[in-house]
Amino acid sequence: MPTYVNLIKFTDQGIKNAKDTVQRAAAFRGDVERRGGKLLGIYWTQGQYDIVTTIQAPDEQTAMAAALAVASLGNVRTETLRAFDESEMQSIIQKV
Repeated sequence: MPTYVNLIKFTDQGIKNAKDTVQRAAAFRGDVERRGGKLLGIYWTQGQYDIVTTIQAPDEQTAMAAALAVASLGNVRTETLRAFDESEMQSIIQKV
């Protein structure tokens, strides 16, 4: 399954409800799994982004749907990056 990195920032609403962030993360995990994906990791970070997640999803549409669903709740804004593992990158390099 393709891997995606989500860079996440709290909205004003999300920071006001920061005490619920772990429960919201559990709900996100459930949503990703319900869509056939897997939450590989979630990290609360300091700096430009408040949270970084890595997920696997069956396809781009599924990854996008999960990101839209979590953002539509109003607590976060997301930026999603497609990530390539070593073997995928080796295959890409062979096509150069």
